[in-house]
Amino acid sequence: MMPKICIFAAYMDTTRQIDIMGIVNLTDDSYFAKSRCATPDQALALAARHITEGASILDIGAVSTRPGADPVSVEEEWRRLAPALEVLRKEFPEMRISVDTTRASVVEKTYDLIGDFIVNDISAGEDDRLMLQTAGRLGLTYIAMHKRGDPQTMQQLTDYGDVVSDVRLYFEQFASKAAENGIRDWIIDPGFGFAKTIEQNYALLRSLSAFRDIDGGRRLLVGVSRKSMIYRALGISPEEALPATQAVHFKALENGADILRVHDVAEAVRTLSLYRLMA
Repeated sequence: MMPKICIFAAYMDTTRQIDIMGIVNLTDDSYFAKSRCATPDQALALAARHITEGASILDIGAVSTRPGADPVSVEEEWRRLAPALEVLRKEFPEMRISVDTTRASVVEKTYDLIGDFIVNDISAGEDDRLMLQTAGRLGLTYIAMHKRGDPQTMQQLTDYGDVVSDVRLYFEQFASKAAENGIRDWIIDPGFGFAKTIEQNYALLRSLSAFRDIDGGRRLLVGVSRKSMIYRALGISPEEALPATQAVHFKALENGADILRVHDVAEAVRTLSLYRLMA
């Protein structure tokens, strides 16, 4: 008997809403140096550039989550975040802002400071037991990402039965947690580069459409911009990985991505334009 083979077809609904999320890192150790902003003015300048180039969401993060990154205290995270968020909301009052954090207290403070925003939690609530109930109580859109371990341990935690099936099951189980905590609008991020080998990352990319029907259909975020799954596979640096990143972005769009989280907004917008023309 021939083995059963599951093939996930390309998801080619080009009429769906697709957002380009521009990265603004308030860190000194993110893996792509040009995304780092040491001051609120630098964050403002980068955000303005992202918006001019076509970003529809700004993703603001004050803690590097790259493999091997050192931990940052909650006090230091907020010290970095607060001034930048204040100036960004003042200058761009209508812009959608996402805050990359795993801490419920940071979510509370951010809501008090700027009002409605998107929570981008790489731990899907696992790093802070109060996170899900906080996001639900405040009525915030929530991005849940799959990972294992922390930046110090994640790259040793890549033992899966089948990475696509295991990550899908993770989000099927998360759907119940979201409902229990009153989170109505949540987004799936498969967690490219987080506790996955290069081969596992591309297996997830090829089968991205397998996640589209979870919980009745959730939007999919793909964050692969200049990541090691690209530059290490090609033997280049993050600085050299822009053309290859766009190739991966095109495949992600073809397979159903709704949000691209990117360092290079103009190039991602052009990739999206070509995707719409070619589909």
